Amino acid sequence: MNAAASRSSQGSDRGGRSLRERLRVAPGSKVRLADVDPNETHGHAKGRSEEQLARGLERLTDLQDRLWAEAKHPILIVLQGIDASGKDGTVRHVMNAFNPMGCSVTSWKAPTAVELAHDYLWRIHQRTPGKGEIAIFNRSHYEDVLVVRVHDIVPKAVWSRRYDEINAFEQLLADSGTTILKFFLWIDRDEQKERFQARLDDPEKRWKFRLGDLDERKRWDEYVAADEAMLERCSTAAAPWYVIPSNRKWFRNLAVADIVADTLDDLHMAYPPSPDDLTGVVID
Repeated sequence: MNAAASRSSQGSDRGGRSLRERLRVAPGSKVRLADVDPNETHGHAKGRSEEQLARGLERLTDLQDRLWAEAKHPILIVLQGIDASGKDGTVRHVMNAFNPMGCSVTSWKAPTAVELAHDYLWRIHQRTPGKGEIAIFNRSHYEDVLVVRVHDIVPKAVWSRRYDEINAFEQLLADSGTTILKFFLWIDRDEQKERFQARLDDPEKRWKFRLGDLDERKRWDEYVAADEAMLERCSTAAAPWYVIPSNRKWFRNLAVADIVADTLDDLHMAYPPSPDDLTGVVID
């Protein structure tokens, strides 16, 4: 995984490359998740992470303020990952930098009867961002090449053509001005076990645990194969995937915040002038 991207002002690792460069899935590249260490921190240390994340969140807040004021750029952020990989935690610890007035979060569940009566992207398109807005997808349209594949919900002939359909959909969004960032949060099987056990042991988190999670866990290898195909087939110049090592939650948060901020920075947003002529205006 590699990319040509601008260097972050604070997110370069010891090799001098930004996290955006290191973690991006290059279009057309082969992805083998077993070769990605989910404990990797790319030169970052936990001791400094709290301060770095605080600076990153402050940076995101400033960038979103300009994004909203300028009202030119829609931003779509997609979070995917196996159960307990940290999608909710990423929303809670990173996306709280954004003013809710200009930001929406959609946690995608199984489609309703009305949604099933339409094509699978119909419901997705309705939740994409407008100019100046940030839309965050907790899970996404990619469930239609993941869970439907693993559970044989639709035939292979159907889900296998969806990679190209999704790429075309995302290209349409990009051609209309939307900036798309997709994050795959990667944890290993042992880490998932620990997080499931922590949910089971904590009365305040037990509500998040379902017995069905254990059935899904038995399909780990099938999900990994589906994830790898998704990353290979659907990381494009218009809508890149980033694989985030996520066993260490502090690094996950730091990496996502840094990559989002670097990408927003590249839009060179500015506060617009007042639509009124303010020459000589004095407030008594």
